[in-house]
Amino acid sequence: MPTVNIYNQEAKKLKTLSLNDGVFTVAINEDLVHQAMVTQMSNERQVLAHTKDRSEVRGGGRKPHKQKGTGRARAGSRRSPIWIGGGVTFGPLKNKNFSKNINLKMKRKALLMVVGDRMTTNNLVVLDKIEISEFKTKDFVKVTEALRKEIFKAEGKEKNSILFIVKKAGEKLIYSSKNVPGIKLINVDNINILDLLKFKNLVMTEEVALGIEKKYGSSPKK
Repeated sequence: MPTVNIYNQEAKKLKTLSLNDGVFTVAINEDLVHQAMVTQMSNERQVLAHTKDRSEVRGGGRKPHKQKGTGRARAGSRRSPIWIGGGVTFGPLKNKNFSKNINLKMKRKALLMVVGDRMTTNNLVVLDKIEISEFKTKDFVKVTEALRKEIFKAEGKEKNSILFIVKKAGEKLIYSSKNVPGIKLINVDNINILDLLKFKNLVMTEEVALGIEKKYGSSPKK
């Protein structure tokens, strides 16, 4: 069984915690992780581009000019795609569907692979709790600075990239962590592959670690 150290907010070691081997040490499969990432990005994609075809363009009820005698092409409508201001042929449409599907077991396994990778590379930290007593950003910054100085050994931007996962963030914690560069705070119910991949370092509470072990250690319900 893998074990992790439990720290307090001052980055002081309190105890160790044994975790499920089948949850936190899943060998990474880059193809599966990529598939889960692309699926989430596709499902979040908005359909913004839209062009009008000839049936949607305004006008065109009258024939532009005589059929014969003008020396011009025999045009029947100004809405033709070959006319300026006419409809667009094969342009992007607002009814395009970008959504993709992925098996629930595969999605869960991809999440565990990234979490396991953070643990293997010593970029996962478990805290006993995260509490902020006031609406003060500097109080939350003290927590992040202690972790960066005492635990995380990465340099540059990677050292400042931290994803915090809590059971349920209180209002003070949410507002205190909002404007800190390189930091994101999410509830465990919102855990997703994109956030896990975007941030180099992962910090979660002991309650979250045990919750993940319980939830992802069992087979998903249909």
